[in-house]
Amino acid sequence: MSDGFVERAARTVERERDRLLGVSHALHADPEPAWQEHRSAALLADVLHGYGMTVERGAGGLETAFVARAGSGSRTVALVAEYDALPGLGHACGHNIIAAAAVGAAAALIPLADELDATIVVIGTPAEEGGGGKIHLLDAGVFDGVDLALMIHPGPVDALWARPLAVAHFDVVYTGRESHASAYPTLGVNAADAFTVAQVAIGLLRQQLPASVRVHGIVREAGTAPNAIPGSARGNWYVRAETLEELETAFRRVTACFEAGALATGCTLEIVETSPRYSEFRNDEELAHLFAARAAELGRDMDADERRPAGMNMASTDMGNVSRRTRAIHPYLGIDSAPAVNHQAAFAEATIAAAGDRAALDGATLLAMTIVDALTHGPHRPPRPTEETHAHAR
Repeated sequence: MSDGFVERAARTVERERDRLLGVSHALHADPEPAWQEHRSAALLADVLHGYGMTVERGAGGLETAFVARAGSGSRTVALVAEYDALPGLGHACGHNIIAAAAVGAAAALIPLADELDATIVVIGTPAEEGGGGKIHLLDAGVFDGVDLALMIHPGPVDALWARPLAVAHFDVVYTGRESHASAYPTLGVNAADAFTVAQVAIGLLRQQLPASVRVHGIVREAGTAPNAIPGSARGNWYVRAETLEELETAFRRVTACFEAGALATGCTLEIVETSPRYSEFRNDEELAHLFAARAAELGRDMDADERRPAGMNMASTDMGNVSRRTRAIHPYLGIDSAPAVNHQAAFAEATIAAAGDRAALDGATLLAMTIVDALTHGPHRPPRPTEETHAHAR
């Protein structure tokens, strides 16, 4: 029975090919960073409304979020769309492909919703790149009642399993005292030196950190003139770890390094987490294997045995927090971008090349196929996760 549904879904994606690629290319041409995705969200909401979905704009109290809904079945399936871009790099993470695939899968499933006893939902989630939009939507109840949540993500190669790390995003601010660097150096308290001490301490700490932990950041401000001792310095930093529990331990050790910078120089220190913490990802194995089987039919080897080196699937995503609440997958579709990888300008260009277009269409088809299979003859349906994910505010 599912094969008939699958064939109908695939035909719809092919029929809507030009419109879906138009969505991907339009987003690419007009990139908007986190929390500023006004035109992107409006474009997607308008297209989904055109497909007959009812659309709630500003969902969960977020201006650039939306929820589009079709059908009234007993099982609710969410297609997750991301559409924020990277400052200075545009769609170098390929969120234009993610959004187009979610729209395409919805278009394919809407005509099947009643027969599948399904409610089809597209959740437009802003600020994945460091803002934690999905976590805000989880807290607002937008994902309540969702039985399955699926999305795809572009990368250099295909990869079935999402292995994102938990992450804390935070700002570091040192405040010292300005002074003439030559005439009155003893009156200054050097905020830039505080960062130097902290970064040396972090470099030494890495020897004692677990191999799964990542620490990286940038100094955005550290003075204005070489003859003026900097009175303030600011930076943005991430700490990543294999689990939220490991992250808490690593975060405390890293913040101690920043405290050392303050102690050594006499500066005051402020550390502010700029988003809720992202969780590690919990893959739903049944959904993943259904996706891999359909991908093989389209000529994609999803590397279920993980023979290829890990790459983008060890970054971080707020979709991890969603996976703690409901059954979810987040596979990666290759766009033949190598040697370019995510967060490089060349990767952004690859998202609208031929292989990028294919990933958008394949993504739409595979998401729809996987949902059909899961709703009609999934071999096993484990209980949905119920663990709550809470933000850690500092």
